[in-house]
Parts: sequence; structure tokens; C-alpha cells
Amino acid sequence: MPVRLLHSSVLIWPKADEVREALRQWAERAKDEHPELRGVGYFGSYARGDWGVGSDLDIVLVLESSRLPRQERGVLWDTTSLPVPVDLFIYTLPEWREIMASGSRFAAMLKGETRWVFTSPGCR
Repeated sequence: MPVRLLHSSVLIWPKADEVREALRQWAERAKDEHPELRGVGYFGSYARGDWGVGSDLDIVLVLESSRLPRQERGVLWDTTSLPVPVDLFIYTLPEWREIMASGSRFAAMLKGETRWVFTSPGCR
């Protein structure tokens, strides 16, 4: 998270390479804790390179399957070790494939921007 320097009102925001490295380490731990995890990627400002102070990290997780509805899946993932706020987008493999095949603007953006930390075959 951003840190305040002593009595100054200046915030120091983590550099992009620090955020990416923290995400890589987080993904390694997540693979061990969640065997259903098939892919971890990021998109948005950190992927495009136009991040700035206050930018969050948009993370996409692809799971083999999940019994939980999409809107409830985030509670299983602890992102507090990451240095910036996070938005999680969590899809099962069939949901991910459906999005990628949809031809939607969201799908096009994900195809163009997502930088994968890791993926298993069939995830991209």
C-alpha cells in the first residue's frame, strides 16, 4: 500500500516492477493453495504501462471449476500482500472460453492487454 513519509502529505506509490514482482510471488503461493487455479494475469493500467498514483491492479484468475457463483469467488483469495488495491476478475475455464469467443469489447480488451503471470494449456 502507499506509504506516507513522516509528516509529509506526499504519498509514495510502488513502482510497476515492484507491483509485478509482488503479483508473481502472490501467484506462486496461490498455485500451491488453490490446485484449481489455471491462470493468473493482469490487465488495465499496469499492463498498458499508464499506471499512476492511485491505480489499482486488475487481476484475472482462471479456475478449472468453482462451486461458487462468480460474485462470491473473491472471498477465497487474500490479496492483502499485494502493494496496491486489487480488482479480481475470477472465471472458470468454461466461462473464460465463452468470454474469449464472445467478440465483445471486453474480450478484445482482455486479449490485447492481459499479461500472464502463468497459464496452463488451454487458458489463453
